Amino acid sequence: MKSTGVIRRIDELGRIVIPKEIRRNLGIRDGENVEIFTDNESIILKKYNRLTTSSDLANSLCEIINNDFGYKMIITDREKIIGVSGLDKDLINKNINKEQIDLIEKREIVEKKDYSLKFNNYDLNGNFIFIPIISLNDSIGLIIMYSNSNLTNELSIGKLISSIFSRKLDI
Repeated sequence: MKSTGVIRRIDELGRIVIPKEIRRNLGIRDGENVEIFTDNESIILKKYNRLTTSSDLANSLCEIINNDFGYKMIITDREKIIGVSGLDKDLINKNINKEQIDLIEKREIVEKKDYSLKFNNYDLNGNFIFIPIISLNDSIGLIIMYSNSNLTNELSIGKLISSIFSRKLDI
């Protein structure tokens, strides 16, 4: 654990202000939740992500979709890839870029044909459907269906996977 050199006073209601620079560096937006941990005499704040606990579900669903239908799929949270099917498993934990974050925020299904999708050193070319994962009225991730040829039933499968995540997280 490294010191930031920042000292803050706790107010009469027990609140502290996390400096904007620290929130920006950690990608914590206004209104987002943080988890609070204790370790001996330390209080640790961690950006909370509901989908992080669902990476096992993401990978299981990806495996089923690939084995049963042969579809290529990527599942993301708001920061990184948490599951893939039919693609290199090295994509897992790769950061998503601003364009994918904008698609999450847009909260609409978007189809892109003859498109180039980039994740760090990975470059995928083909047809894509981007389906946001919305839970408790918050857009928290993205289902990306990918095909080198025409997309047929991928939209239905992507909507189903998005719905499964939404219902699991709404509980």
